[in-house]
Amino acid sequence: MSQHFLLSAKARTLSVREVFALSDCAAFTLFREARWGKGEEVACPACGVIGKHYFKPTRKQWQCKDCNHTFSVTSGTIFAFHKLPLRVYLAAIAIFTNAVKGISALQFGRDLGVQYKTAFVLAHKIRESLMEQRDDAPLSGEVHMDGAYVNGHIRPKNKKEDRVDRRLAKHQKPVKRCVFVMREKCQEIAADAVAGAVKTLTFVLKGENQEDVGNLADAFVKKGSVVCADESNAYDPLHAKFDTRRVNHSVEYRADDGTTNNLAESYFARFRRMQYGQTHMFGNLYLANYANEAAYREDTRRWANGRIFTDIMKKCARTLTSCDWCGYWQGNKRQEERLAA
Repeated sequence: MSQHFLLSAKARTLSVREVFALSDCAAFTLFREARWGKGEEVACPACGVIGKHYFKPTRKQWQCKDCNHTFSVTSGTIFAFHKLPLRVYLAAIAIFTNAVKGISALQFGRDLGVQYKTAFVLAHKIRESLMEQRDDAPLSGEVHMDGAYVNGHIRPKNKKEDRVDRRLAKHQKPVKRCVFVMREKCQEIAADAVAGAVKTLTFVLKGENQEDVGNLADAFVKKGSVVCADESNAYDPLHAKFDTRRVNHSVEYRADDGTTNNLAESYFARFRRMQYGQTHMFGNLYLANYANEAAYREDTRRWANGRIFTDIMKKCARTLTSCDWCGYWQGNKRQEERLAA
């Protein structure tokens, strides 16, 4: 039996120790190359002019030749206005990369040696970059769909006579949400690879219903694709638009014709482990970011950790400064959740 990829040396191309050992100059160069490449030209975040702007080596800053704006390597990015050394932010990305089931803000803070508030915001900035830079191109081929509910648990009363039927809509929590996932199956499988999904898109709905599922399928699934779903009536209208195949989970996990929606189920397996084992609680304001984080980890599950680190770092460098995470603990918080409907 061949060795699993994640146990091989090819999967371990970066360690947190290496990142913490970087000098300030090396960390600066690494993030600069992730943002602008290896050339001497950089882009001014104020006016957008690309060129060889005046560089101040003592302050590690540039002055724009066009508008005279002074900017640093993190200006205009998700890490703008940072107070910690840049090396700590790169180490945070490395720790985030290696946490295959997600990471709590408490553990994040202990690993980085910062207080909980700092770790909480930093982790969410990385999640925000993954959300902003995700590829929303339509899926094709065989697409697996499913939905799972979060934040809807109602603790039963101590006395049996005081308990209610938690299945009824009137007894449901108003904060209950559905995480809806669509996954594209890998079409070309190498001899030593494992079949699975190549791309995952997640959305947050108030409920698994026909209208929202139909709209999302129209927008994010190409015509001619094969859709695999379970017995929920939310997927009934898809038969008129796609080659839709169903499996009744109340009877079987795999239909007689081989139909499953196992790719969606495997996503929720990781998502639940992240929920129960790490985060414990998903706030609805940022539920879409948590769901997308699990999707990103699923899509990059067979990448070397060094490649994942570089990819996340480039996403952070390309993501503009988030208004939701500047002054978060001073009250500047997002007011509305990200609902796909």
